[in-house]
Amino acid sequence: MTENRHEADVAFIKALAELLRENDLAELRVKRDYGEDDSLDVRVSRVASTAAAPVQVAVPAAAPAPAPAAAAPAPAAEAPAPAASDDPANHPGAVTSPMVGTVYMQPEPGADPFITVGQHVNEGDTLLIVEAMKTMNQIPAPRAGTVKRILVEDGAAVEFGTPLVIIE
Repeated sequence: MTENRHEADVAFIKALAELLRENDLAELRVKRDYGEDDSLDVRVSRVASTAAAPVQVAVPAAAPAPAPAAAAPAPAAEAPAPAASDDPANHPGAVTSPMVGTVYMQPEPGADPFITVGQHVNEGDTLLIVEAMKTMNQIPAPRAGTVKRILVEDGAAVEFGTPLVIIE
């Protein structure tokens, strides 16, 4: 009986790891209660620890110095510069996700979307919905303006801080 549960737990953990990868999440944490004094607490993460992140950032910081010299002859060296300036997260009109969840562009399946590119929105208008833990959270426009870009698709998984829409 214990061997069967062990195999089931291993399969469960593998399924969590696959969910993590498929939805491009950084971490998942789940607790399964089997009984009064018996439970399984699982944390699956892509990052080993918070201390590891600065080390990983420091290594790429050293790498760009040789990269431009090697990439300078190739026309691809010009592509990264515009991509960095066009990063939607750095755009002053970017509206970012306040939570982890799933994006819905319309109030219900088959209905018209809340917004379209080129549409004028007023401050407080609903831009889209982010579902988190079975709760539908309306994401309001932080300011009035015109929707210039919609950066997510209906049904997409988003994390905290993911750029959703650009309003100018």
